[in-house]
Amino acid sequence: MLRKGCITLFILLLSLPVLASPVELKPYRAVYSNKVDATISVNGEAIRELKQLDDGTWELSVEASAMMANIHESTHVTQRDNQLLPLRYDYHRRILTRNRTAQLRFDWEAGHVTTDIDDKPWRMAIEPGIHDKLSYQLQMPADIAAGKTSLSYQVADGGRLQTYLFKVTGEDLVDTPAGQFNAFRVERDRGEDSERETLIWFAPELDYLIVRLEQVEPNGNRFTLLLKQAQ
Repeated sequence: MLRKGCITLFILLLSLPVLASPVELKPYRAVYSNKVDATISVNGEAIRELKQLDDGTWELSVEASAMMANIHESTHVTQRDNQLLPLRYDYHRRILTRNRTAQLRFDWEAGHVTTDIDDKPWRMAIEPGIHDKLSYQLQMPADIAAGKTSLSYQVADGGRLQTYLFKVTGEDLVDTPAGQFNAFRVERDRGEDSERETLIWFAPELDYLIVRLEQVEPNGNRFTLLLKQAQ
């Protein structure tokens, strides 16, 4: 009987959600060089900005452009009981004359998120701890600063919950146009069979701001961000 009780308790402990590290949001504006190495190399610029709005909520926005392409992505979040709660997520991508848009609206009182992606709406039940495709990036620096080496985030994506996994794999000295920084290297874990590789470097001396990002696509195309300046 004791053994059965211990097993039951162990299963219950495994099912409990991992508590996120408390997040202290601070406004910033960071400018990055944006380079795509494909059939031809394309250079551009990207801006990440976190600011507090008049109603006390926060907005993280990302704007990236290169030649005839432009991407704008933003999330609005609030904080409750030391947790980040996304309120709304917007995404717009334009490449030449092709456009893609996505909008997510989180209703925490009703317990669901609704979206309209390219005129294909869906609704899904949510609970605190669930993120959108940008808000989890506000949680990552706090988790890395707390010493976590395995990071896991539940993200509302495509009408279902997806688990985004990351691993802290080491520290590097990173050269950027903004200077040289000691940074934690974090790798996206998509599984052994994935041919896409994503690496992100976070600098403790800049409050764990991203100073470098690299993504290699299955076709060999490489996308790189390097910090140019931060305020």
